[in-house]
Amino acid sequence: MAVEVGDGAPDFELKDQHGAPVKLSDFRGEKNVVLVFYPLAFSGVCSGELSRIRDELPTLGDDVEVLAVSVDSMFALRAWADQEHYQFPLLSDFWPHGETARRYGVFDEDRGVALRGTFIIDAEGVVRWKVVNAIPDARDVDEYRKALAEI
Repeated sequence: MAVEVGDGAPDFELKDQHGAPVKLSDFRGEKNVVLVFYPLAFSGVCSGELSRIRDELPTLGDDVEVLAVSVDSMFALRAWADQEHYQFPLLSDFWPHGETARRYGVFDEDRGVALRGTFIIDAEGVVRWKVVNAIPDARDVDEYRKALAEI
């Protein structure tokens, strides 16, 4: 079942590209979260989207944490983060395969990867904005900025 605007964001704990556990609820009461699901590391559209987030992250605000999630292994995410200089957490939804993406309703069962889903979650843990695009369709970081300004 898909997570909708107004729902409480399902909590999860995934390892980042360094092997450190990251739990969504750790940001509750502290920061708004931009939760970005993407299909695969090292792919063209994903690289473009995450590089734009990397470049524009300072303009999103000090009270914002970006968490990017894919089904890639932690090791692949580390290599990609090092190559692209991503400083925000890249989280591995590798095993159980795509479980977090399924909980958010953005897992493509036929392809075995996440759709391009973004959820903006406020500091209280409520989904305040979302967009889900098909795999080939990039998202617009400017839309994230607009949604965050309304929180």
